[in-house]
Amino acid sequence: MMTDRPVTPMLDRVIVPSDLKALSDRDLHQLAGELRAETISAVSTTGGHLGAGLGVVELTVALHAVFDTPRDKLIWDVGHQCYPHKILTGRRERIRSLRMEGGLSGFTKRSESPYDPFGAAHSSTSISAALGFAVAADLGGDPGDAIAVIGDGAMSAGMAFEAMNNAGHLGQRLFVVLNDNEMSIAPPVGALSAYLSRLYAEAPMQDLKQVAKGFVSLLPSPFQEGAKRAKDMLKGMAIGGTLFESLGFEYVGPIDGHDLDQLLPVLRTVKARAKGPVLIHVLTQKGKGYAPAEAARDKGHATGKFDVLTGVQVKASSNAPSYTKVFAQSLIAEAERDEKIVAVTAAMPDGTGLDLFAERFPKRCFDVGIAEQHAVTFSAGLAAGGLKPFCAIYSTFLQRGYDQVVHDVAIQRLPVRFAIDRAGLVGADGATHAGAFDIGFLSNLPGMVVMAAADEAELVHMVATAAAHDAGPIAFRYPRGEGVGVEMPARGVLLAIGRGRVVREGSRVALLSFGTRLAEGLKAAEALASRGVSVTVADARFAKPLDRDLVLRLARGHEALVTVEEGAVGGFGSHVAQLLAEEGVFDRGLKFRSLVLPDVFIDQASPEAMYRVAGLDAAHIEAKVLEALGVAVVGKRA
Repeated sequence: MMTDRPVTPMLDRVIVPSDLKALSDRDLHQLAGELRAETISAVSTTGGHLGAGLGVVELTVALHAVFDTPRDKLIWDVGHQCYPHKILTGRRERIRSLRMEGGLSGFTKRSESPYDPFGAAHSSTSISAALGFAVAADLGGDPGDAIAVIGDGAMSAGMAFEAMNNAGHLGQRLFVVLNDNEMSIAPPVGALSAYLSRLYAEAPMQDLKQVAKGFVSLLPSPFQEGAKRAKDMLKGMAIGGTLFESLGFEYVGPIDGHDLDQLLPVLRTVKARAKGPVLIHVLTQKGKGYAPAEAARDKGHATGKFDVLTGVQVKASSNAPSYTKVFAQSLIAEAERDEKIVAVTAAMPDGTGLDLFAERFPKRCFDVGIAEQHAVTFSAGLAAGGLKPFCAIYSTFLQRGYDQVVHDVAIQRLPVRFAIDRAGLVGADGATHAGAFDIGFLSNLPGMVVMAAADEAELVHMVATAAAHDAGPIAFRYPRGEGVGVEMPARGVLLAIGRGRVVREGSRVALLSFGTRLAEGLKAAEALASRGVSVTVADARFAKPLDRDLVLRLARGHEALVTVEEGAVGGFGSHVAQLLAEEGVFDRGLKFRSLVLPDVFIDQASPEAMYRVAGLDAAHIEAKVLEALGVAVVGKRA
């Protein structure tokens, strides 16, 4: 009988990174193999970001063996790759609780461990943070070196360059490890990058620099239209060391990130000798050492639970299509009828469903890399140029492009269509990926239309409505996961801007929902009806512009009005309250409550459990209505 846990005699000796100091380099080779096996075993039981972690096993071992963490600050960019790091830093016993309720975060998290000096989950923050630590150490703060590990994909964000420019100017001792796994690169570009890497290994740096200067001419024509052009220009130039050196960094590399015999001496040397900022260019392979991940198109980026021997994932059966897929299919249908429709994503084609759109319309889909600010202003330019751009960005990532939404889109009233996925609470990724704030930050903008789909059929209508809306910017939000199983329309119909709908007529209480809590609102209405409380349930559809007539009718015709939304305070409910206050409705004694996400960052759990914690499930909606009416809830005592 096989055990479900790998045999790890060397890893068993390591509780915290200081234990690595007692191991020989040969021992560290063995340790890396065991660490990889343990990572695969753990993720097979939890699901999570497997490929990134497997790509940095040797690098993780080398960094912890050479540097003195937690005194030295090891900062992982994004954090997808931090599982091996967590195993080596006193959290092995809990590693099979990854991304679960009450368990370890899937990302680095300051409150979880002193070995996580800086929290992550969004990209391109590590160099800025590391520079902050380095300067703080010089000025009497926490001592120790600062090491930022950042992927080649994350280097496409402007923030990484801003940090490097500042670091080079200050001349501060700082280590940046560029973890180059070429994951976002189309095959011809990867081949070019490999060619330059070979040149680097075979020729003196100055010779390569001459080649690097003219490397653009080597690009195949398909690449000229590729969405990753800016990042790959960077990569091509970086291979020669020229760009980083011009920013004030000492450039070392590229070196094989899976060869401890290269990693250990290089890291030991730079640690002993560095005076200013150093960039160590490390070539790795995402999914390394696990055949099913290596063979996968995404290199095992994000997996469900899986069988270790086969790599086959355990997939839950689905009764309804995902909102993401409904959006993608609806957009394809609209684009087939209107050639001006184009789509923009910031390095998330799979997550946003635009991979399907790109298959159908390759020349009308643009992946701009990790660059949300650029994605928004690029979309604004497309709109100003007469096209109909759909800018598909997760709610939590759109936060990065907020200035551009205000300055480049809203002020100019440009008809950019914002497709906002991952609205509300998202489950295993926890607080960092929760779409909590977009209702508030978009509804505040003059001329912005803000919609939320109550179900998957409504989403189809909202895509059609957005496609037809040329008067200014428009946004529609929808959650991660499956729809509610409603009948799907053959084609989306145009919704009247700023008009909601009543889905259940009652008399005493009005529930006004914005988004997919509508289903929970209907459940609460049923439960309240059994208590003799008659409830009207309405779907607002729009947070901006509000359906004034509907809101005022509900307020004047009911004893109490309760709003429900999957967002933080300051969003839909706040706008409703403002309208009611302006119209003097509260002067006449209306009982009003607004259900929003609580004023805390909610840790990961299942979405259902998170909404229960947030007080936004049917039971809590029912309780809030009874509280507003002054009806005692059974089982509650004073």
